[in-house]
Amino acid sequence: MTVVIRVNPLNPEPWGVRFGARIIAEGGLVAFPTETVYGLGANALDGSAARRVFNAKGRPADNPLIVHVSSFDGLRIVAEPPQWLMEPLRKLWPGPLTVVLPRKKVVPDEVTAGLDTVAVRMPAHPVALRLVDESRVPIAAPSANTSTRPSPTRAEHVVEDLWGKVDLVLDGGETFFGVESTILNVEDSRVTVIRPGPYTPEELSKLFPKVEVSIHARGAAADRPIAPGMKYKHYAPTKPLFMAEDRSVLIQLSRELSMRGVNHVVLCSRETSAYISAPTIVLGGQGDLYEVAKNLFHALRVFDKRTEPLGLVEPFNESGVGLAIMNRLRKACGGTVVNDFDQVLREAGISGSTSTLSEPKATHQHIRA
Repeated sequence: MTVVIRVNPLNPEPWGVRFGARIIAEGGLVAFPTETVYGLGANALDGSAARRVFNAKGRPADNPLIVHVSSFDGLRIVAEPPQWLMEPLRKLWPGPLTVVLPRKKVVPDEVTAGLDTVAVRMPAHPVALRLVDESRVPIAAPSANTSTRPSPTRAEHVVEDLWGKVDLVLDGGETFFGVESTILNVEDSRVTVIRPGPYTPEELSKLFPKVEVSIHARGAAADRPIAPGMKYKHYAPTKPLFMAEDRSVLIQLSRELSMRGVNHVVLCSRETSAYISAPTIVLGGQGDLYEVAKNLFHALRVFDKRTEPLGLVEPFNESGVGLAIMNRLRKACGGTVVNDFDQVLREAGISGSTSTLSEPKATHQHIRA
């Protein structure tokens, strides 16, 4: 049975957090809000509890978990950070940044997928920090969704995916950033972004002498992931979703699909929606990519619930947090980029006459920021 408790996101009620901490201590699962997305938490020092996380999500066992700590003492319990890293971390933590470091033996193989490294972060959310504090153990927590589905940014998303599979959901409302933390691989004196997130390479370069961006940050899959989001399909709706080559191609493709009677929906910026006659789901303004990031996963779930059999999505500028947005969109689209009508039909598995896919009256659905 799953229990849902509403908590104040800025000043969470102690009894609710203590209830969650007791569940963690007993080997159970607690979904909780962070500043990025909701996490599915278990005792990071308990291998059997970590296995429950994998089972609840349907997550491949070689996809390691992120360990959440609430202090630098907690960091040293699970990892061996180099001394030069501590000063930048004190400026970045608590915050949406995960670092991959040499692990301590106390962390079980189930959490690290048998690797010699562990991914660690200190979340900047009062509920998450207090849950770790009250639990008195680090908490291993991937996103609280079914594996491959869009990550949860609201408690309702967790309930949709994991009802009956998690003991408690701490409902702290909508998360702030809407995309998962930036992940850095720290090796010798090199710092490499392997998953982009709210902390951008441009911002990180102010604290580190040299910041490299891995090909995996742009969507390429890794044979053996050292952190979440590097190998498997992620963030995907259940229906076909295709990224247009560019904005002008998106507008033209949507126009042609509508003219030929192909029912579809377009996920796009507020500015682009003015040129689309088909139903749209507006992600945000082109000038505020943090708004787009915050709305992205909820928009993918809204798309899934609509009746249109396929969707098109607008590509965004990859500077700043746009890199994180495009990383998620590429994975949500399975890496498929389209530039002509026939390609869309072929990729969607639509053949023969399109007359049965007639276009309904256009409606614009705006995602509230």
